[in-house]
Amino acid sequence: MKLSAQLLALLAAAALFAAPAIAQEPAPIGAPANASQEEKKVDFIMPHITDSHHLDIPFKGEVELPRWAPVRVGKLTVDLSPTKHVVMLLLAAFLVLVTMTFAAVGARRQTRDQGHTSGFTGVIETIVLFVRNEVVIPNVGPHGEKFAPFVITLFFFILYANLLGLIPYGSTATGNIAVTATLAIITFFVIEGATFAATGWRYIYTIFYWPHDMSIWIKLPMTIIMTPIEFVSKLTKPFALAIRLFANMTAGHVVLLAMISLIFTFGSFAIAVLPVGMGVAVSMLELFVAFLQAFIFALLASVFIGLGRTGAH
Repeated sequence: MKLSAQLLALLAAAALFAAPAIAQEPAPIGAPANASQEEKKVDFIMPHITDSHHLDIPFKGEVELPRWAPVRVGKLTVDLSPTKHVVMLLLAAFLVLVTMTFAAVGARRQTRDQGHTSGFTGVIETIVLFVRNEVVIPNVGPHGEKFAPFVITLFFFILYANLLGLIPYGSTATGNIAVTATLAIITFFVIEGATFAATGWRYIYTIFYWPHDMSIWIKLPMTIIMTPIEFVSKLTKPFALAIRLFANMTAGHVVLLAMISLIFTFGSFAIAVLPVGMGVAVSMLELFVAFLQAFIFALLASVFIGLGRTGAH
């Protein structure tokens, strides 16, 4: 597999360390601040998507994370203390690095010994080749090979972050708008960088609309009207990426909470069979959505890069 594990780790770390700068204050944990400890223990769904300054460790309960002094930038105060979602992002980045390193080493060894990959290495190679050959190159174009590592990194990083929210004591970092916004901003800069590299000085036309072969009396009003529209269209791309991932990963947990809450709403375990059955079905759907949203983010990133590179033509 022509895939650099070092590049994957670098890009994953970029998304990781940019996220805390946006999230100045973590979202409140599942139960209200004035709720009793018993009421907080009932809510075991929302802690999977809400942020906090502690981790839930099996058999140990809540473990507080270190708190650092806030950093002041002018009048702005930024809290860079690690939170639960930061830990999950670190774990997701580590899993990406381990997975790709193991797969690259295994692919090299298996290809040398038996001529093809197999087992876990074969599965990872199949996913990588699918994203590269069916998602990146068809949408970016003939020069899309250079963008394959970035898009593949996005896919695996978001996938691991999504899946970590489905395991006990885990948390869905992609259910935090700060995380999805950071991923979208990084993708936005890649899109604009690719556009500038492909168009050169004509990049200005992607911001300031200037039609050709028209009278100046037609060009000028069209430029005044269309330039704000062109500028907004650039901003809608990262906005769509951020909101789609955030909303989908949050919605599943909220629906699951609503299903389980029916038992406590009616105050009877006699109806538990239906809510639990529906909860299992929603959990299976969430597992599918975790893969789907990672794929959609990677697909849209490829489409937007391709649109930017061909826009000048």
